Amino acid sequence: MILTGNKISEEISNERICIEPFQMDQITTNSYDLRLGNKYLVYTQDVIDTKQPPTYEEKEIPDDGLVMKAGDFILGHSEEIIGSNHYVPLIHAKSGTARMGLFVHVTADLIDIGSIGNSTFQLYATLPVKIFKGMLIAQVTFWVPEGKIDLYQGKYQHSRGPQPSRTYLDHVT
Repeated sequence: MILTGNKISEEISNERICIEPFQMDQITTNSYDLRLGNKYLVYTQDVIDTKQPPTYEEKEIPDDGLVMKAGDFILGHSEEIIGSNHYVPLIHAKSGTARMGLFVHVTADLIDIGSIGNSTFQLYATLPVKIFKGMLIAQVTFWVPEGKIDLYQGKYQHSRGPQPSRTYLDHVT
């Protein structure tokens, strides 16, 4: 079951959903619009080894925007800190964003219950596109879980800014 925009707003007031900063005008019929934060990461190695921490540069989106060429891949982040100990957040691209040729979270859209932090957006340009910090880029919906809830305690908890892959921590030796 998905929460309506009115219920999302109510659950923020009841502190069962965290969205900071919260802007009432970003509530929609059944989601909350997320803004693009001011930083992004670019991987700097030719081949990312899944058993090693990746190398990357953190950069800031200029005030006059960042042009992504077709084929560019960066990691951005939500301006908002989001999460819930009661609902399952799902991140989706806004349809207008996708229609510009910018893929947002093609995978990895499921946020664990109990994960509270900035969401990292995987941004992949299929066409040249100019992006701006603060632009509405994605939306989050909240879903009612069924069953016992175990809160997330993983490697991305309390994320601030864009986060590189930490897949290397998953390898068992």
